[in-house]
Amino acid sequence: MNERETLKINERGHLSIGGADCVDLAKQFGTPLYVFDEAYIRNMMRIYRDTLAKKYKGKGLVLYASKAFSCKAIYRIADEENIGVDVVSGGELYTALQAGFPAEKIYMHGNNKLDYEIGEALDAGIGCIVADAYSEIDKIDAEAKKRGIVQNILLRINPGVEAHTHAFVQTATTDSKFGFSIADGTAEAVTAYALEKKNLHLQGYHCHIGSQIFEKQSFVIAVEKCMEFSANMKERFDFTVETLNLGGGYGVWYTDEDRKIPANGYAEYLEALIDEVHKKAEEKQLPLPYLLIEPGRSIVGEAGITLYTVGAIKDIPGVKKYLAVDGGMFDNPRYALYQSKYTPVLANRANQEPTEIVTIAGKCCESGDLIAVNVNLPKAETGDLLAILSTGAYNYSMAMNYNRNMIPPCVLVNEGVAEYIVRPQSYEDIVRNDIIPNRLQKKSK
Repeated sequence: MNERETLKINERGHLSIGGADCVDLAKQFGTPLYVFDEAYIRNMMRIYRDTLAKKYKGKGLVLYASKAFSCKAIYRIADEENIGVDVVSGGELYTALQAGFPAEKIYMHGNNKLDYEIGEALDAGIGCIVADAYSEIDKIDAEAKKRGIVQNILLRINPGVEAHTHAFVQTATTDSKFGFSIADGTAEAVTAYALEKKNLHLQGYHCHIGSQIFEKQSFVIAVEKCMEFSANMKERFDFTVETLNLGGGYGVWYTDEDRKIPANGYAEYLEALIDEVHKKAEEKQLPLPYLLIEPGRSIVGEAGITLYTVGAIKDIPGVKKYLAVDGGMFDNPRYALYQSKYTPVLANRANQEPTEIVTIAGKCCESGDLIAVNVNLPKAETGDLLAILSTGAYNYSMAMNYNRNMIPPCVLVNEGVAEYIVRPQSYEDIVRNDIIPNRLQKKSK
């Protein structure tokens, strides 16, 4: 195993994260368990923030893409690190506000914001809403008029950049459900439409080309297309783009098939974007826009792991060997959705060499409930502690109560000390909203 900044093999031969022994964490908090290293998260936020400050003279803001992992603690950390956040639902907005996050540094996304979510965003006084439909523009304008305010908006545009990533996480191809296409003229048409609205202030544009992207060139091309479009809108409508949001999507390490980017390497991605913004602004004689970026997965992805206890072991001779764990697709549905690959480690025997190929299965009543397929591990036994690496992004966010399993709790480790940031669920939590209609109530004899 390649040791990373947050993960070590300690003197007991156990996997540790953020200075905390995983075996001790499992004894203290039980399994399955999501574990996050606070120092790693803060360091990644600072890398983006400081690069923007140094390379772009602070004329911009890092927005943590909270869909990667949303809870009160992560918003409090983002606030302390002086960055903003983006939210994509009323629930994420509510969580951020409950954590005391400043509303003016919140940006709201989504391709189908509900009426009440728009109202909640306006009432909270959030900094900006990214509009992704004509009907949204109309609704935001009408709700802003009711409140006697002018709401800042960005338009989500689609530059048509095809990034090398999974088809389900590409968001800027021409047929995407997200954004207005530059190529077919709809981005220009919606710009003219938004500029006519009296209770909206169009600040500029947003684009996001996808997720889990490793090559810088895709981002650079997206910047080039957005800046050229901005220049065209200046010429066409005398509209000067004040703000340009270039999204996120930077890749993280899941297995050795992925490039391992050192933490400081992410600064190079941002520097490449900034260089292209400078270049195109000078070439097109445009003022430098206020620059926004939205890293999420790269901030929390490798900061988190999930701990499981090995249960049933089923060896089908000459076919497959299964290790069943006490979690599954209810806490990590990404294999079922995307066939996403992960790296497992026997956390209580992390210093042992792998000796067999196994498939890790969950406990759900579902044949597709798998977490990792055909992976190398030391010979495992029932009761061993298994860690799945790089689960900080989209695992807790996508967790569910399938088969009425309980969503695992989350703990945050800081210099070896772990605390809950999301408490364990209980059976009572699962049935809390269940109601038995009167006609099904037991009648007294």
